[in-house]
Amino acid sequence: MWKRLPFRLRGYLITMSGVLLLSPDALLIKDTSVDVATFMFWRGLMLGVVLLLIATARYRERLGQAVRACGPAALWCPLAFAASAWAFVVATRLTSAGNVLVMLNLAPLAAGMIGMLFFGQRLRRQTWVVIMVCIAGASLMAAGEVGQGSLLGLAVALIIPVSIAINTSVASSRPGAGKRGLDTTVVLPLGCLAMLVPAALMGGAQLPGDDDMQRLLLMGMLLPLAYFLIQTGARYLPGAEVSLVMLLETLVGTLLVWWWVGEVPAPLAFVGGGMIVAAMLISSLRDLLRQRRKAAEGAPDTRRLRDEAAEESLERGDLAPPVGERH
Repeated sequence: MWKRLPFRLRGYLITMSGVLLLSPDALLIKDTSVDVATFMFWRGLMLGVVLLLIATARYRERLGQAVRACGPAALWCPLAFAASAWAFVVATRLTSAGNVLVMLNLAPLAAGMIGMLFFGQRLRRQTWVVIMVCIAGASLMAAGEVGQGSLLGLAVALIIPVSIAINTSVASSRPGAGKRGLDTTVVLPLGCLAMLVPAALMGGAQLPGDDDMQRLLLMGMLLPLAYFLIQTGARYLPGAEVSLVMLLETLVGTLLVWWWVGEVPAPLAFVGGGMIVAAMLISSLRDLLRQRRKAAEGAPDTRRLRDEAAEESLERGDLAPPVGERH
């Protein structure tokens, strides 16, 4: 069943699953009382341990080879991953969660520009239309948040979409097996190390209280799988489209904070959130219908053929075979 789905739709489903698991992140940050350094220490430690275990279980003795195969991504992806995490936590403590989440609307645009300027990626007209609609929707959400947070918090929040764009664009640009991009999930533990070390130097290596520890443990269960899925999505989609799907966190995260902490979204937030969800659903359905129409007309499913070649290559243990067309 999974292999019958269009390649791009697989990427959307994988990334959406990761974003939904990531959505309680802002709520957990708001609902803990530990200082930022302590929060980041435990965040980096728990994420790093789980992601390292996943990478080790998947690659075993070939883990070092898998990391080296990432090339420059082994540096840029972890640094961008750590920067976005630090900025997200600090900004969420300084301003409302809604303010922070709506800043994510800049990530698809930034990723699209980075992909075109540095990696020669070309996005479909449909993708640009969806990006513009989602930016408009997130801007409506932002309009209702004006005046509810500090300027410093908003400034820090601007780091988040740029870091996400760098991570997803670099990850999606790395060639891998057939049509699928290279697996950069193996370098995420390095990003966790980049979170943990500064936090430890700032005095964050201390044991939180029981209530805070429970929330941190919940974060340690949800976030590793969330980030693993989002990073995997970059193997199937251009960075701009991965960032586009991450806008779902703007909607779901804001609603969760409203429900639990009581930060009530403005009426415009519901309008903007509806625009984001509708745009991505319509785009995904168009892709699925287009693929089915081509199949009904007897056109060869070249994507599926490339997928099968990629699966065979992975079964043989190839980390980076010759590159096929990815986008």
